[in-house]
Amino acid sequence: MALKYVDEISLTDKNVVARFDFNVPLDKNDHTKITDTTRIDEALQTIRYILDNGAKKLVLMSHLGRPSGDKKEPEFSLEPVAKYLAEVLGEEVILSESCTDSGIKTLLSLKQNRIILLENLRYHKEETKNDREFAKTLATYGDIYVNDAFGTAHRKHASTYGIVAFFKNKAVGGFLLRREIEALNKVVNSPAQPFVAIVGGAKVSDKIKIIERLLSNVSDLLIGGAMAYPFLKASGVDTGISLCSDEDVALATKVLKSPNGKKIVLPKDHVCSKTFGGDPQVVNDAKIPEDMMGLDIGPRSTTLFKDVLFKAKTVLWNGPMGLFENEDYSAGTFAIAEALADSKAYTLIGGGDSVSAVKKSGLADKMDHISTGGGASLEFIEEGTLPGIQALKFGID
Repeated sequence: MALKYVDEISLTDKNVVARFDFNVPLDKNDHTKITDTTRIDEALQTIRYILDNGAKKLVLMSHLGRPSGDKKEPEFSLEPVAKYLAEVLGEEVILSESCTDSGIKTLLSLKQNRIILLENLRYHKEETKNDREFAKTLATYGDIYVNDAFGTAHRKHASTYGIVAFFKNKAVGGFLLRREIEALNKVVNSPAQPFVAIVGGAKVSDKIKIIERLLSNVSDLLIGGAMAYPFLKASGVDTGISLCSDEDVALATKVLKSPNGKKIVLPKDHVCSKTFGGDPQVVNDAKIPEDMMGLDIGPRSTTLFKDVLFKAKTVLWNGPMGLFENEDYSAGTFAIAEALADSKAYTLIGGGDSVSAVKKSGLADKMDHISTGGGASLEFIEEGTLPGIQALKFGID
């Protein structure tokens, strides 16, 4: 069954309840200031379409941060999101007291104020528990349900999954969801070959599924960042005091011994230090001295990785090559960003720290697609779909 989208259903005189991912970063010292509005900006196309195509009311839903789930915590309020939306949309956005506030029904009956933003869904533990009654309450706010929250579509939560049961043939995806699915399908279904994946990050155990899935499809799998050290150790290479758990080494050993293990490309040199973030030193060998830790790929590794990427027609990047937040250890990560910016390949940045790195490099507009959901994009590649997407396609009881 094909997934229907918001432009395939009539919105005229309908109340629309829509789930977005407004889980934006706030200033650590001032929780009223948003430091990166990307996730809200990516939702604007869907919001404007709903408002411009006859909807009577639009009820927006989202979570922000990780509140405890049993009380209202001001530092996780969606008030900054409401203010920003009002500015960019040019009309008032009413923030409800809570998701279940009795005043919401009154707002829905009034002629003025088209846009209502529900306060943080995760102020209620019922959200993450996919509580049916909570989902039913949320469903009463709309005649039509729209899910445009790709970043949370891998969660079976009340607002992304359970709510669909109350919208038979009236649950659709938004434009962001469509963009994400179309982009990821280019990697999952029939990537143009050679297909090269770059995987970084901290723990092999966090990404073992995606590594195993990718190895069956890629021509080469480049591994950098802290992810590389367990693989080097499993290959018999000394890694000094680099981050390297026994569990990750065992997983890396298993992967390297697999039939596709030969596709893995590991660093040949490193930028190291005796302390985390300390003075940098280039080590011109795969072997790391016993009193040092690796914190970035070195110049030889950068050249090797760029040579592999030069031949690619499809590239997926998930995870930095080192401690890129520190200028001394950012060269490897930014070199990858530059290589992808110059590449003729289809380039997909798979969420998480890779997105931060690409933005910091100033090359974000040179990438073909930057996913808004780190965990969601990885799970989509692993499974070929997500629970929230499946619910929209087939419904749930």
